Amino acid sequence: MLKRFLKEEAGQGMVEYGLIIALVAVVLIAALTLMGGNLKGMFENVADKVSAP
Repeated sequence: MLKRFLKEEAGQGMVEYGLIIALVAVVLIAALTLMGGNLKGMFENVADKVSAP
């Protein structure tokens, strides 16, 4: 029974996809955290130029 369990690969693909999605999420969160101040400044600059007469 243990040999059959170790050879079974049915759920392996879903686990790999889950790990890839988790890694992408961590990278995105880190990038947004590092660039947070710059992004805020850029959006405020655009908002000021759009609302200016």
